[in-house]
Amino acid sequence: MDHIVLAAAEGETHSPVLPVWSEVILALIVFAILFVLLRKFVVPNFEKTFAERTQAIEGGLSAAESKQAEADAKLAELEKQLADARHEAARIREEAREQGAAIVAEMRESAQAESSRIVEHGKAQIEAERQQAVTSLRAEVGALATGLAGRIVGESLEDDARQSRVVERFLADLEASNGTTSGSVN
Repeated sequence: MDHIVLAAAEGETHSPVLPVWSEVILALIVFAILFVLLRKFVVPNFEKTFAERTQAIEGGLSAAESKQAEADAKLAELEKQLADARHEAARIREEAREQGAAIVAEMRESAQAESSRIVEHGKAQIEAERQQAVTSLRAEVGALATGLAGRIVGESLEDDARQSRVVERFLADLEASNGTTSGSVN
């Protein structure tokens, strides 16, 4: 090794393997200046940018978490409202079912009352027609009986009072004979 240093000192050409000390010192000084400049001006800007990005990310995360909490609360509220709406719909359906049953019962009762009224009206009409028929038959039977009795007896029964008494007696006898006949048949 001494041999190489002596050769450099004697003016021989510089060996590419050995560094030149002046260049090494100059490179160290330039490196130190660049290091100081980077450390003083560039690194703080990087740190500031990193801090801002960190804050933005953390703020975004906290905002996202708060938005997620709000969304969860809204979802829970909407689910509660939906459950309430379903409950209300079920209640309304049940009320409608009850009202429908009440309406059907009322209509059935009304129809029954109307049916009874129609039957009673029909019975009353039939009874009135029966009475009218009985009255008409009595008058006809009375006229026939009076005419027949007048022919049999040979005297005129044109007197209204006499005719009425004869007809009443005839009908009473006729009803009495029908009552005993129908009573013995049953």
